[in-house]
Formats: sequence, structure tokens, C-alpha cells
Amino acid sequence: MKLLLDTQLLLWAAGEPDRLPFAALAQIEDASNELIFSAASLWEVAIKRGLGRDDFTIDPRLLRRGLLDNGYQELSINSAHAVALEGLPAIHKDPFDRILVAQAIVEGIALLTTDDLVARYPGPIRKL
Repeated sequence: MKLLLDTQLLLWAAGEPDRLPFAALAQIEDASNELIFSAASLWEVAIKRGLGRDDFTIDPRLLRRGLLDNGYQELSINSAHAVALEGLPAIHKDPFDRILVAQAIVEGIALLTTDDLVARYPGPIRKL
């Protein structure tokens, strides 16, 4: 199964795996799953790190390299993803989370999240 991890789960998987919920860890370690990260997550890390946020201290270049080296596939943002934003209900205002939801819907990929607001969206969203 294809699994798109939200930014928080990616950060935990890369640097603080002990913070991952058991259900997330089990799915990440399941070799039959195809793990995917969005370019939007790296964009979010770069922006928030640049703003000096304490919870975004990882170098996005190192994060990307580590994800690719560990078998994750990268999902680019395309115009179909951008257009799909228009049809999303106004549940969450965070543009990074909204594009992840749109990507999951357009691509038919399960989005794994720990965010209660993201989990309220229709589509292939899995709250862990």
C-alpha cells in the first residue's frame, strides 16, 4: 500500500522514532508498504527552519537525502494537486496540510497523520 506521511510523522521517523505512535511505526516498518513524502513537507521544513522555529531544526537537505536513502519515494506538487485545493472544505488553514490532503485525494494515496484537523477531511486520510 502507498502511504504518504505528513510532515510531523516524517520528522519523527527521521529524528525521533521513539515519538512515533505504534500504529505509524508498524506501517513504516511493514516492507509491503511504499513510503512517500511530499515536496510540500520539505518546503514546510525549509520555511519554518528559516523562521527559527524550535520544532523545525533539521536541515531539509539532510532530511530529503535520508528519506531517499531509506527507500521513501518523493511526490512532487503538480497542478492537479493545486486545483484540488479549491474543492477542500475549510477545515484547516495550514497550506502545507491542505496540499498534503489534496495530494492524497488526487493520487489515491493514504495520508498518515496525527493531526485531528487533518483527519476530519474526506478521502484517504488515516489518523494514527
